[in-house]
Amino acid sequence: MKKYFLILFVLFTSFTSINAQIFDPIEWSTSVEKISDSEYVLVTKAVIDQGWHLPSQELLADDVLGPIPTEFSYQNDDLHFELLGTTEEPYVEPHFDEIFQTDLKSFDDEVVFKQRVKVNADIAYITGYVFYSVCDDEKCLPPEEKTLIFDLKNQGTTIQDIVSTGESKNQEELSQAFDLNITGWDNFETEKVEEKSSFTIFLLGFLGGLIALLTPCVFPMIPLTVSFFTKSSANSQKGMANSILYGFFIFIIYVLLSLPFHVLDSLDPEILNNVSTNVTLNVIFFIIFLVFAFSFFGYFELTLPASWSNALDSKANRIGGWIGVFFMALTLAIVSFSCTGPILGTLLGSSLTADGGATQLTLGMSGFGLALALPFTLFAMFPKWLNSLPKSGGWLNTVKVVLGFIELALALKFLSNADLVEHWGFLKRELFIGLWILIGIAMVLYLFGKIKFPHDGPLQKLSKGRVTLGILTLAFVVYLIPGLTNTANANLKLLSGFPPPLFYSYYDKSSECPLGLNCYKDLEEGIAAAKQENKPIMLDFTGWACVNCRKMEEQVWSKSNVYDILSQDYIIISLYVDDRRELPAEEQFQYLKPSGGVKKIKTIGDKWATLQTINFQNNSQPFYVLLNHDFELLNHTIAYTPNSDEYFTWLKAGLENFKVE
Repeated sequence: MKKYFLILFVLFTSFTSINAQIFDPIEWSTSVEKISDSEYVLVTKAVIDQGWHLPSQELLADDVLGPIPTEFSYQNDDLHFELLGTTEEPYVEPHFDEIFQTDLKSFDDEVVFKQRVKVNADIAYITGYVFYSVCDDEKCLPPEEKTLIFDLKNQGTTIQDIVSTGESKNQEELSQAFDLNITGWDNFETEKVEEKSSFTIFLLGFLGGLIALLTPCVFPMIPLTVSFFTKSSANSQKGMANSILYGFFIFIIYVLLSLPFHVLDSLDPEILNNVSTNVTLNVIFFIIFLVFAFSFFGYFELTLPASWSNALDSKANRIGGWIGVFFMALTLAIVSFSCTGPILGTLLGSSLTADGGATQLTLGMSGFGLALALPFTLFAMFPKWLNSLPKSGGWLNTVKVVLGFIELALALKFLSNADLVEHWGFLKRELFIGLWILIGIAMVLYLFGKIKFPHDGPLQKLSKGRVTLGILTLAFVVYLIPGLTNTANANLKLLSGFPPPLFYSYYDKSSECPLGLNCYKDLEEGIAAAKQENKPIMLDFTGWACVNCRKMEEQVWSKSNVYDILSQDYIIISLYVDDRRELPAEEQFQYLKPSGGVKKIKTIGDKWATLQTINFQNNSQPFYVLLNHDFELLNHTIAYTPNSDEYFTWLKAGLENFKVE
């Protein structure tokens, strides 16, 4: 437990120093000292930048809050060697650390660690790992893990010179598999990857904040809080200033909640992408969203400990001034969690499954915080507007229940992601849409008063709002019905990216490719087919859980001109970067990344994601590349392009360049 507490502490201290610079103050290298035919010393050397300190492997006292101790471990699943003792380090005198205010042992400048091993089999290398954090006199960086490769056949080789490729992979095979030697870059301008526009993400977060305002946890607080500031202040100007400050602090609090994800993103740009396609996390999100839904239905309340809000409220009253206003804003965030938590969870889940990662999450959280903060400021500036606010009542609970149905529908998206990535095959397109239809019908019955939930009072008459929303929901259900068929109308373009793809169906499909197109899911097979048919190649870097990939397939590829050129003139090679099926054991290996560190290639998705990153310096999907048989670019690379005419023009130009050759 202490280890995790220390990690959280280090993360917290690192937030105060986040900026555009990425710190990497330690250079690791390895070597091997041979003692006998069976015994070796694994040597790990750390060269530390001036001003930084690497903690020792031991803390002086278990009950003292200190930095994360350095830890070494060694991969020995097959028991090919045994460790003789523990990893040794030089003795260093304890010193008083200003950050942790206690005596600590740490290393400066340079340090060498040694681990003695006895080898029981003929192996070429040993893989080790070092888990560590590093501090200077002001901060500690987030902990990270480095892979260490010890080459037993070439003693003295450093980690930068070694690539662990497994018994069946040599360096030449690795280069052939991953470095395609793409040429022709000079002929085209590199296009920047287009992600969802910043304004769109911000707007979605803002909309989420407006919805949160209409919940029972927040809406009644607006007149109470505004009245408090306007009546308790010495004059109206001070009351208005406090209200503006209150709104500003609400905005800042929600922006700060996104900072931890920027730390993760800076440690490894692929982390958030891996999180979005991680089966376990998607199942966890599915369960969490179910909990959110039933909370909105009123079966229980999701609240943070009451002691938190009580303590903050007490501080706000006691301290006063701008600090007191800040604690009031923080109290609102905690008290309203039962209503805002599920909406924020939706925002978090959506951001993690998008390409923008932490940046998109911050934009969304900014929009959410702004929408939540604006009323408190605006009504303080124009107090007469309070009279136009509708009175609190049963309609607030109706909003919560409707949100519950929406959360229930969104939960299925996460379960679908897991099903697609693992190819379980139980939540195919028709079942997914069928469940959405059932949820829609239940929502219609609720809106028309045929279903009630625990906090619903007696329904005297149907309001215009309930009737209108009920009719719109019923129309949406009718729109979904063709999705249960395998007719031409089954392509629900308004929902592209949310249901499973059209080819992931219970019906007998002749193709497992989008829209029945002929495609290859293996690079070598696709290249062979392109040479045989003398057609250009379109590399389609895609993902099972990629929303924008489905939109491109169902809204752009389905256009007649685009469909025809893809089906008749190109060989499509679709490489799914989130395919979590494991490669055969003999094809798994470790790859030394150009940026440093070793990446484990264990799954099909790892293989294609690494190929994309190495050859195109890009790790987002969808991502399209046009090539000839010699891996020469036929046009610039392109990403999410919802304009079908633009996409067709791009394909046509690539085809013309191929014919010219």
